Amino acid sequence: MKRKGRLLLVFSVIAVLVVLFSQCMDTSKSAKATETTIAGAKTCVQCHKDISNAYLKNVHYAASAPIESNNQINLGADYVYEYDENLKVAIEKRDSGTFQVVYFKGKEELAKRFDIAIGAGKNAYTYASWRGDILSQLPLSFFKQINGWANSPGFRTSAPDFGRIIESRCLECHSSFIESKNKNTNSLVVSREMLKSSLVYGIDCERCHGPAGKHVEFHLKNPDEKEAKFMVLYKTLTRKQRVDACGVCHSGNDAELLKSTFSFKPGDDLKQYYAHLSPSSEESQLDVHGQQNLMLEGSKCFTKSNSLECSTCHSPHDQIKGSLTLYSKKCISCHSSIKHTEKTLANAMVKTNCIDCHMPLKPSKVISFQQAGQSEVSPYMLRSHRIAVY
Repeated sequence: MKRKGRLLLVFSVIAVLVVLFSQCMDTSKSAKATETTIAGAKTCVQCHKDISNAYLKNVHYAASAPIESNNQINLGADYVYEYDENLKVAIEKRDSGTFQVVYFKGKEELAKRFDIAIGAGKNAYTYASWRGDILSQLPLSFFKQINGWANSPGFRTSAPDFGRIIESRCLECHSSFIESKNKNTNSLVVSREMLKSSLVYGIDCERCHGPAGKHVEFHLKNPDEKEAKFMVLYKTLTRKQRVDACGVCHSGNDAELLKSTFSFKPGDDLKQYYAHLSPSSEESQLDVHGQQNLMLEGSKCFTKSNSLECSTCHSPHDQIKGSLTLYSKKCISCHSSIKHTEKTLANAMVKTNCIDCHMPLKPSKVISFQQAGQSEVSPYMLRSHRIAVY
């Protein structure tokens, strides 16, 4: 009888817990969305399928990605980067993934797996590996400029370094969100870890359009309503606000950060996030990596126009790959009567390529790389967004 009593008590407790749990679930389902409720990119696809499919080809979508199929790794042949005759790093595909492997005098010393690709691959990929909730950059990166591997930017060339930790600041421009957590290791040192499971790869819909929870909630309940509710429409923003939305990632890579840009919403003032952020009168003071907005804002095309902005040339949802002629047509739409010298007109590309002359490739001041066996550092070339006569 005592045994039956215990069993009855156990089942009663389980029944109560089931009821309570189901009530919690019902409460969470009925909880109203707020201005900070994230809907998720998969939800956006339900109503915006064409735009979502086009965006899959955009470089912003691929700003970071998990290594799942090795699409982001050039594995045409095994590669070995030689620091000297004894010290090498090899890229090897193994059963559990692809690794960068250190060999010293032919003996394996260390192997780190490719876990994340950072960058869209248009110019380069650099890679990172997880150790718990700590993310570290790998010493070899792939550069389209040379169509090959070289040491990662800023890494020493005498030996491989697996100790460079990637913090959330880097991912603020290469992902949509990751939760940081400070862990006290002792009285003086704080370990900056990130919650791996919270990482939202690439730049997704809500990173540019803001949290869509209320928007989705309203339109699911009101499917016949065609006017977007609870969503910032870019056509209602000022030019500065639209440019600021791009400037979150394209203007402040060396400016003092006031607060995390993960919280930025379209319409916010970028100066609330960065200190000392203003276009420089000297083009030489700006860098082609990460400061495109400031370069554009310092251009006469921008200062003498009331409408020129990032989206004038760049479609936010799809990707025009390498078509300088299409970009040049946008230039000609405003400069159809521009006069060139006879010497300039002798160049056949004048009518089809404004870009290479007025927005030339420039070496980055903060990024360079070194190929194995070469003593000289290779410049990392990117398009200048200071539109000018060079």
